[in-house]
Amino acid sequence: MAISNNLNFFTDLSLQTTSISDLVADKSLFSKVPEDWYIVAVDIKNSTEAIGNGNHDQVNLVATGSIIAILNLAYSKNINIPFFFGGDGATMLIPSELLEAAMAALNQHRINTLENFGFELKIGSISLKEIYENGISLEVSKLKISEILTIPIVLGEGLQYAEKQIKSNFNGSNNNFKIPNLLNLEGMECKWDKISPPETNQEVVSLIVIARKEEDPSEIFSKILKNIDTIYGSLNRRKPISVKRLKLKASLRKLNDEMRTKLGTYDGLYLIKNWFTTNFGKYYLKNTSSGKNYLQKLVELTDTLTIDGRINTVITGTPQQRKSLTTYLDYLEEKGKIKYGLHVSEQSVMSCYVRDMKKDDHIHFVDGAGGGYTKAANQLKNK
Repeated sequence: MAISNNLNFFTDLSLQTTSISDLVADKSLFSKVPEDWYIVAVDIKNSTEAIGNGNHDQVNLVATGSIIAILNLAYSKNINIPFFFGGDGATMLIPSELLEAAMAALNQHRINTLENFGFELKIGSISLKEIYENGISLEVSKLKISEILTIPIVLGEGLQYAEKQIKSNFNGSNNNFKIPNLLNLEGMECKWDKISPPETNQEVVSLIVIARKEEDPSEIFSKILKNIDTIYGSLNRRKPISVKRLKLKASLRKLNDEMRTKLGTYDGLYLIKNWFTTNFGKYYLKNTSSGKNYLQKLVELTDTLTIDGRINTVITGTPQQRKSLTTYLDYLEEKGKIKYGLHVSEQSVMSCYVRDMKKDDHIHFVDGAGGGYTKAANQLKNK
């Protein structure tokens, strides 16, 4: 495997500070991903069935784990990569230097998931060179959301093309060998209870929007994002996570799921240690200045908007706000400009990657409770 000459491609991208809607509308602020980078995709097979059986938390946790496995690998090489969370799967962009180790780690994660939870991951990779040779575009920009949160924004159909190819061509029976010590899920946590919206009259909306092939997604997405801002307010204002609603949950099932995802097996000492840590954390977070500061930063570092060639977002607001949004989206859909899927939940769920809680080095992944993104995606597929 040749070593990429563009290891620091994403690190070196200019940091944009405009609004999300203005950034999406300006294609000159996006850069083509180097041909010697790869798209890595992870998808949980039959996730709808798993969620229907009450295993949404496990689905969400396994998808989060796939991102953390690659982030830890990239961090060990001092490489910064874009990643995109989808509730029941994930996509990442990585340089060729990481590819072999990344796929080995994900294969170990796949085997652990099958043994511990009974559902299978479809994993795979496609080079950007192949993407471009098929006439498919993929460009990325880097947006500063706040002083401590930066997210990647993607235009083009490259990630969706890769997901479809990997899902249709995956054959897990070809690689069932365990390779110890390659999978590192250090920092993964799932200790939060389901989270109610900030206000009692609010709901949680999981939304996915795609542009029709005849349309320019840059223009369409910009209009939709502006409309969401108008109806729901700013990104921070419409987040479903608030400090006052956060509650740690030290149930043995939740801790057991976290343990089996991280370690791939049962470890009684881990379970006991984390049960005590979680219960102590309830006091620490609510009664110490550093704990309260962490909760505040947690809300700020919560990832509730992903643009990966689609709009994927989790929003909180009133039913009246949702009706205003769906009226607008229905209009665009009737005009043949978009397709969308939307699911309403009473709560949201959150999994976390905490590398260093004191240095704001943590990321929080949010989905609508009960499989919000998965159910929105199914609605979209049915259209």
